[in-house]
Amino acid sequence: MSDVSGRFVVAAAVVAVSLAMAAAAHDYGEALSKSLLYFEAQRSGRLPYNQRVRWRGHSGLTDGLEQGVDLVGGYYDAGDHVKFGLPMAFTVTMLSWSVLEYGEEIATAGELGHALHAIKWGTDYFIKAHTHPNVLWTQRPEDMTTSRHAYKVDAENPGSEVAAETAAAMAAASILFEFGDKYRGRYDESVEVVKNYYPSSSGYKDELLWAALWLHRATGRREYLDYAVDNADDFGGTGWAVSEFSWDIKYAGLQVLASKLLVEEKHLSSQQREVLEKYRSKAEYYVCSCMGRNPGGAAHNAGRTPAGLLFIRPWNNLQYVSNAAFLLTVYSDVLSSLSLPLLCPDPDAAADEAAPAAADAGEVLEFARSQADYILGTNPMATSYLVGYGEAYPRRVHHRAASSASYARDRDFIGCLQGFDSWYSAAAENPHDLVGAVVGGPNGNDVFTDHRGAYMQTEACTYNTAPMVGVFSRLMELERRRRGEDAPPSSTSPVAEDDL
Repeated sequence: MSDVSGRFVVAAAVVAVSLAMAAAAHDYGEALSKSLLYFEAQRSGRLPYNQRVRWRGHSGLTDGLEQGVDLVGGYYDAGDHVKFGLPMAFTVTMLSWSVLEYGEEIATAGELGHALHAIKWGTDYFIKAHTHPNVLWTQRPEDMTTSRHAYKVDAENPGSEVAAETAAAMAAASILFEFGDKYRGRYDESVEVVKNYYPSSSGYKDELLWAALWLHRATGRREYLDYAVDNADDFGGTGWAVSEFSWDIKYAGLQVLASKLLVEEKHLSSQQREVLEKYRSKAEYYVCSCMGRNPGGAAHNAGRTPAGLLFIRPWNNLQYVSNAAFLLTVYSDVLSSLSLPLLCPDPDAAADEAAPAAADAGEVLEFARSQADYILGTNPMATSYLVGYGEAYPRRVHHRAASSASYARDRDFIGCLQGFDSWYSAAAENPHDLVGAVVGGPNGNDVFTDHRGAYMQTEACTYNTAPMVGVFSRLMELERRRRGEDAPPSSTSPVAEDDL
């Protein structure tokens, strides 16, 4: 029997156990707290006095020195020691959106201070990286000896994706949009090195619409709404019907964000309302695809594993799951506010044929919950893919700092070769749990391999965890209401002005 088939047999053997777990409630408050802790493990720069992840130390203290700028700070995106501007900005946007939507529940859980600190750690770096009006710098940590060369986008070498996403992050955190729009061009053509890591497949037009909507929400200025309405067709906002939402492809996210304006914006013209309804129809396509409700079969619906997990790609699939769980959570609230069902029309139906209701708001939220519960351990492997949650979770996360000795305890130098030979290739569990990290997750057959070398499954990224902050917060509220409990007084973690 092969190793893969053997693991599959093991997975199948625990199906009955995992199905029994489906009725068990998860502690979403604990999941929320651990999710926010993860961002402290990903910090680059000089760590603050109140750093809770003590096995991490200062790192990247000379970032930008080679180019004569201060680029110390920000977040490492995943398990290595690179700071990529586009996914970092997306992470901060999703963290901010989580707090904007569900900040009351986050405060009730006593985690608002930690959430705001996580956001500010990113925005402080973006302020540093925006060294001039038309310049934006984009690109075990403690013992790094590799080059810390930094890359930038500017008027001559534009990068609209990263500029616009950074604008969205700053706006959502509340604000660089004009630069990304005036000097248009793909950032992976100006900074070619990123093509091996974070290539832009959808181009930059989705980021420009995304940024405009966030800037409108942050400032209330009509010109940003006009931009999103006037460019909706040309930029694909009302044309792209997609089944994924990620740091790269923003269409589903901006379509849900535009849909919220039908609830929140009280002074819409008939033209604006018409365009926003077109955005909403594409948002519904995405939701229907995730729930498998679009007519037309597999060509129009997202893939699933046998146990029901959304499955888009083998590499870091849970990023798509966590983002879907968040968008469906938010869209369920949109449907509830508009008192409308989810519609999944047949594209081949007659124009005057009304689509039947495919689901109500509650069903959409329950599907989002099913994906969150899968991440927390309601799955055939009976494994939580949120590190540190539950009894069984990944112990060999692909992460340089977590898989090597703590710098605080062992100051002996660990170079790249020694780290690879002594730590990365070792079969032993990591000496440190990367608490709160959402790893890449199982394969298409619900099978997970807990090995550092299986990086498609065991590497975690900041943008995997960020949207779950919002999802866990909303599910906390749902559980409280199901128990018939009123919201307790907020026990927010202290947020002193000097600390922010």
